[in-house]
Amino acid sequence: MKGGGGGGSGASAYGFPAKRRWKGLVIGVLGLVFLSMLVPLVFLLGLYNGFHTTGYASDSQSSKPDVFQPNVIEPKKEVEGFIDESRETKESTGLQPPKVEEKPPKVEEKPRKVEEKRPKVEEKPPKVDALPKHTHENGTKVDGKVQATHRMIALDESGKPCEWKFGSYCIWREENREVIKDSMIKKLKDQLFVARAYYPSIAKLPKQGKLTQELKQNIQELERVLSESTTDRDLPLQIEKKSLNMEAAIVKAKSFPLDCNNVDKKLRQIYDMTEDEASFHMKQSAFLFQLAVQTMPKSLHCLSMQLTVEYFRTDSTNLELSQAEKYADPTLYHYIIFSKNILASSVVINSTVSHAKESGNQVFHVLTDGQNYFAMKLWFLRNSYKDATVEVLNVDHLKLHDEENATFVLPQEFRISFRTLTHSRTEYMSMFSHLHYLLPEIFKNLDKVVVLEDDVVVQRDLSALWSLDMGGKVNGAAQSCHVRLGELKSFLGEHSYNQDDCTWMSGLNVIDLAKWRELDLSQIFRGLVSEKLSKQDKSTDAAALRASLLTFQGQVYALDNSWSVYGLGHDYKVNVQDIEKAATLHYNGYLKPWLELGIPKYKAHWKKFLDREDLFLSKCNINP
Repeated sequence: MKGGGGGGSGASAYGFPAKRRWKGLVIGVLGLVFLSMLVPLVFLLGLYNGFHTTGYASDSQSSKPDVFQPNVIEPKKEVEGFIDESRETKESTGLQPPKVEEKPPKVEEKPRKVEEKRPKVEEKPPKVDALPKHTHENGTKVDGKVQATHRMIALDESGKPCEWKFGSYCIWREENREVIKDSMIKKLKDQLFVARAYYPSIAKLPKQGKLTQELKQNIQELERVLSESTTDRDLPLQIEKKSLNMEAAIVKAKSFPLDCNNVDKKLRQIYDMTEDEASFHMKQSAFLFQLAVQTMPKSLHCLSMQLTVEYFRTDSTNLELSQAEKYADPTLYHYIIFSKNILASSVVINSTVSHAKESGNQVFHVLTDGQNYFAMKLWFLRNSYKDATVEVLNVDHLKLHDEENATFVLPQEFRISFRTLTHSRTEYMSMFSHLHYLLPEIFKNLDKVVVLEDDVVVQRDLSALWSLDMGGKVNGAAQSCHVRLGELKSFLGEHSYNQDDCTWMSGLNVIDLAKWRELDLSQIFRGLVSEKLSKQDKSTDAAALRASLLTFQGQVYALDNSWSVYGLGHDYKVNVQDIEKAATLHYNGYLKPWLELGIPKYKAHWKKFLDREDLFLSKCNINP
C-alpha cells in the first residue's frame, strides 16, 4: 500500500512539472513568432518615430538611415527638438552619451549650425524662410517687362508659399500680376450690381424695413457717385467708408434665407439691361467717332474765321505780288492741291519746299471752296515758302463748261471689306473726285502736273518726277496690290479689264494732261458715272470709284514703292524703315494727323512742318 501510494505520489511529483515546462516553451515560441511579425510592421509603417528613449534620443535618432525620413521639410524642426531635449537630459541627469565610432550623419550637422547662428530659435516659432521658397521681383509691367519694387515670397491664394516646381501656376500668377486700373470704380459697380439683385427680395421680407432702407440708401449713394466719377481720381474722399457700408448691407442681405429663383431672375434682368446699355454705348461711340473725324475741329474753324475777318479788315491788294506769269508757265514745276484745311495745305507746301533743291521753279495751285477762299488767300500772303509761288483758286468762281460737276469735292476715301467663311479683311482706298476730271480744263496751258492731297507730307526732293518716263501712260500713281480688280468684279460690272491688275491710289499722282486731253478721259469718266447712276444706284461716291478705276484702265504707271507710303491714317503697324525711306507719307484713313484722334507715333512727321509762331494759331488755341 505504501509502496503503491509512494509510486503514485512519485508520478504526481514528476508529472506536473513536466507539463508546466512544456506549456512555457509553447508560449515562448508563440511570443517570438508574434514579435517577429510585429517588428517589421512597425518599421514599415514608420511607427518607430514615436518611440523615444530616456537618455540618448539624439544619437538613436541620428543613427536611423535617411531612407526612412519621408518629409523633407519637417526634419529640421524635429532635429532641433531632439537637440534641446538631449541638452535638458544631460543637465538633469549628468549622463554623457557614449562615444560612437561612426561619423555623425549630415542631418545632425545642419541643424546644429542653424542653432549656433540663431540661439533663440527655441523661443520663436519656425520662420517661413526655413521652407523651400521661390522669390521674385514683385512689380508692375511696363512695356512688357516687370519693373521690380521689392522682393517677396510668392504665396498662393490661401497664403501658403508657392510650390517650387517648373510650370507652377501660383508662381506664374505672381510674376505676371498686373495693377488693375480704377479698381475702386470696378468694385463699386460690382457691389451695386449685387445690391440691386438682393433689394427686391429683401423688400418683401416682413420686419426688415430697416435693412431695406439701408440697402436703398446705399444703392442711391453709389449710383450718384458713379454718375459723377469715371476713374478712381474722381471719387470723393469718403468713398472707402461708403464701400464698407454697402459691403456690410450686402452681408446682412445674404444672411437671410431667400428664394434663389427671385435673386437669379433679378440678376438676369440686370444682365440684360447691362448688355443693352453696352450696345447703346458702342453705337454711340461709333457715331461720335465718325462725327469727330469728319467734322472740322473747332480750333481750325476759328482760324478760318479769324483770317477771313482779317482779310477784309486790311488792304490785301498791297500784299499780293505780281506773279501771274508764273501761274501758267509750263516750264516750271506745278503742284495741284485740293483742300479746305489751311494748316494741312500749309504743311504740304512747306514740306515740299523744304526738301526741294530749287524752290524758285515750284508753283503751288491750292483749290478750295468759297467759304475758305479768303482765309487761304491771306494765310499764304502772310507766309512765304522760300522762293516758291502759291496761287489760291476759288472753285466756285471758275467758269467751266461742266458746271454741274464744278462743286468743290475733296478726294474720296473708301473702305472696302472682304468677308469669307474663314476670315475677313478691310482695305482703304483713296480716289479722284469729280473735280479732278476738270484739271485739263482748269489748267489749259499746262501739260504735266503733280497732284498732292492735303494729308501728305513730303520727305524728299520731288524734282525727279518731272523727268519720269511713264511710257505714254496718263497717271503715275502708287499701286495697292492688296486689292485687285478681279476682287471687285461684282462692283465693276461686265466691262473688259484685266482682273490681275492692282488698284491705284491717289495722294501722289503724276498727271500727263496732254495725253489726258488726247484720250478725252474726262468724257469717259462722265459716261461711266451716268451709266452707273442710270441702273438705280443712287450712291454717287460708289459710282465715282467705279468710274475712276475703269477710266484709267491700262493708263496707270506704277510708281516705285519708295515714292509713297500710305496707311498712316488707319494702320498702326506701318514699317518704321519704310516710313524713313519714303519720299512722301500719305495719312489716308480717318485718323488724320491734325485731329486729336490721330495716331500719336505718326504725328511727329506732320507737326515738324507746321508754323508754330503764327499769331492766329495762339488766338485760336492751336497748339501743335
